[in-house]
Amino acid sequence: MRLCKDLFRIGPSEKKKIIIDTDPGIDDAMAIFVALQSPEVEVIGLTTIYGNVYTTLATRNALHLLEFAERSDIPVAEGSHVTFTKGTKLRVADFVHGSDGLGNQNFSPPKGKPIDQSGPAFLVEQANLHPGKITVVALGPLTNIALAIELDPAFAQKIGQIVILGGAFSVNGNVNPAAEANIFGDPDAADIVFTSGADVVAVGLNVTHQVVFSVADRDKLAQSKGKYAQYLCKILALYFSYHHDAYEMQGVYLHDPTAILAAVNPSLLTYTEGVVRVQTSGITRGMTIFDNTKKRYAEITEWSNKPTVKVAVTVDASAVLELVMDRLINS
Repeated sequence: MRLCKDLFRIGPSEKKKIIIDTDPGIDDAMAIFVALQSPEVEVIGLTTIYGNVYTTLATRNALHLLEFAERSDIPVAEGSHVTFTKGTKLRVADFVHGSDGLGNQNFSPPKGKPIDQSGPAFLVEQANLHPGKITVVALGPLTNIALAIELDPAFAQKIGQIVILGGAFSVNGNVNPAAEANIFGDPDAADIVFTSGADVVAVGLNVTHQVVFSVADRDKLAQSKGKYAQYLCKILALYFSYHHDAYEMQGVYLHDPTAILAAVNPSLLTYTEGVVRVQTSGITRGMTIFDNTKKRYAEITEWSNKPTVKVAVTVDASAVLELVMDRLINS
């Protein structure tokens, strides 16, 4: 635990402002609770997007989670209902998270409402209000982020950082062998974000598959008195069932919480840097392709002169898991 305390030594005046772009989602719920329990950051808003559920339900779930956390002071801005290219045929992972997105618990409707601003407009406004100070943690398809760049071409320079849960770098995807779900959900948007020139950090399946939350970990949550721990125990059964069927494993991958903690403390992971492009059509639609920029190619192509991004390659999985457990149990 000493290592974690040293890593997270930070004064209250240095809190990082984060906006979570989310499609809740069982592991989104866990990530949001971890963020709210992280004294190093200040969650200044949630923007919603389709992915695990459709956008309308994502908004409802975001409002519900904040009400449960007694944080209805945090605004929720509803994001896009269609892809960046106005596509309406969306991939929604209700078979992973349940028809309600939260383990088929059918919680009561939230009392709160989203703000009048759209998700992309809220992102642009906050980047203008706090230039260089906002970190966006994108836990779903990147439509809202790409639309923010379209709304304000200077957004990529004004935003502090964009931490993306997405991509599968040198490993198979989870939608098909080529593609990870969030990138597959809107590959055109993802390619815009990766090549925007913003300070982008990608946390892909190659990293998140190293962070496994076990049955024993779930039992520890169940035995604790933590408010968030008890809530998550209600909704995790379906998520465990999916992982058992899909991966033949006795546990679940902590995708979203790992991305949140990458934003809270980047030193929990190591990174490489290079150019990332996204395949937008064909059998490899949604594939993230990494160029380490070590070779100078003779031809001028769509890879040439593109800005680099950081891609996570390793993670201190035990430290991430320890922090997740600590923040959920002590809630």
